[in-house]
Amino acid sequence: MPASLPPDFPPRAFEKMDDGDDADFYAFARLVTHIDDPAIAALSEFYRAVLPEGGVLLDLMSSWVSHLPHEVPYAEVIGHGMNAEELAANPRLTRWFVQDLNRSPSLPLADASLDAATICVSIQYLQDPVAVLAEIARVLRPAAPVVVSFSNRCFPTKAVAIWRALGDQGHAQLVDLYLRAAGFAEVTTHLLRDGRTSDPLIAVVGRARNEVQDPR
Repeated sequence: MPASLPPDFPPRAFEKMDDGDDADFYAFARLVTHIDDPAIAALSEFYRAVLPEGGVLLDLMSSWVSHLPHEVPYAEVIGHGMNAEELAANPRLTRWFVQDLNRSPSLPLADASLDAATICVSIQYLQDPVAVLAEIARVLRPAAPVVVSFSNRCFPTKAVAIWRALGDQGHAQLVDLYLRAAGFAEVTTHLLRDGRTSDPLIAVVGRARNEVQDPR
């Protein structure tokens, strides 16, 4: 178990069914969406309300589409992912980089340089999620949000065991735990779609701590 995780997770909680090289799995570009149109619309609307217009954003574990509201301008959108072709096809990205976060969670970004970060339907693939989220906390400015959204879809062979064992409510509680363990404050959970007429969609938001008012 990665050392940065809290000690009370079950043994082998972050193992995957497919422990092969993630770079090989993601080598083929998948130019598809992983949630349906109503869920995408709900996420874009949530981003419109939470992400700061004109800010510098990090779209972590991104793809060829970021689901950002099309009419909202941002100073910069930095993309990260595992497939260069997908990232190059994303029109919202100002710049991007490829990195396997399960091998190296450290982000090549300066401290307190971002106004917001997003992880869309991908948190289930991280084997040391607290380390990655702690890096996001490092690069966010005080009180800046990180939005972690997820549905009930995934590549099951690449999702970690604890994710596969839980349902939607359990996933929300797990992501809440990740964010708090990584040092985020004001963690809140938002049900964006209940799954009755579209894919379910939940967003958990954490705020980077204000170092003056709320030191670690």
